[in-house]
Amino acid sequence: MKQYPPKIIVAWAEAISGNNTIRDWLTANGYEELAAFTYALNLRDDARKWLMDSGYPELMALIRGSEGDENACKWLTLNKYEKLALIAKGADNDDDSIRQLLMDGHREWAMIALKIRAVKNDIQNEHDDWHTYSQR
Repeated sequence: MKQYPPKIIVAWAEAISGNNTIRDWLTANGYEELAAFTYALNLRDDARKWLMDSGYPELMALIRGSEGDENACKWLTLNKYEKLALIAKGADNDDDSIRQLLMDGHREWAMIALKIRAVKNDIQNEHDDWHTYSQR
């Protein structure tokens, strides 16, 4: 994965949380993959395809891992993306992975994992609510 300056990681976290102005800024300033990630995290198939077609399979694996896909986490680890595997697990509600990121001095990456977790859990809750409602 590319190395990102701390301010870009913070901007990415804000974009993940739904700040569209910052997401658009990322696109306009050479960080299209991070903007596409925010769309892909929100289940946009075109963004998921773009990540894969544009050479960012590790970002797509991060999303898939955060959605509980253990094979995605294994792929990340096998391809030397151990930190991304921890982020994915942390985003998938594994608090031990968040603690490990913090113990390793990766506060900014723990923040990314928690932002992804919030979005992912909101999507799941909306799906569960709809499913419950539609069965009444």
